[in-house]
Amino acid sequence: MLLKLFLAFTLIPVAEIYLLIKIGYSIGALNTVLVVIITAFAGATLARIQGLQTMLRIKASLQQGIAPTEDLIDAFIIFLAGIVLLTPGFITDIAGLLLLIPVTRYHFKRYLRSKFDQWIKNQTIHIKRFPE
Repeated sequence: MLLKLFLAFTLIPVAEIYLLIKIGYSIGALNTVLVVIITAFAGATLARIQGLQTMLRIKASLQQGIAPTEDLIDAFIIFLAGIVLLTPGFITDIAGLLLLIPVTRYHFKRYLRSKFDQWIKNQTIHIKRFPE
């Protein structure tokens, strides 16, 4: 796990810097900075809108007495997408936008659900129910 975190915190920024330099050389430094700012702003706005819609669905489910499990996972993924989109760079922007597209988010959500189920099966995590 430590190796994966190390690689994520070193390789991704290095790749982002390399890509920013290459694109900056092609379209100019100012244009590159503007593209990064515009994609971050547009992505954050989209994440905010989708996040609010998801929170409204969660609220409606709770009012009906239904556990909003799928919507909570959606909310987590949208939150993660928002954080990734605010990180400067093209790779993170693409990753964040992919998490905001419902079709790709669905596949990522299925992957997360299978990981949660695997962790519970292997007793890596324990879920306890609180008394009501």
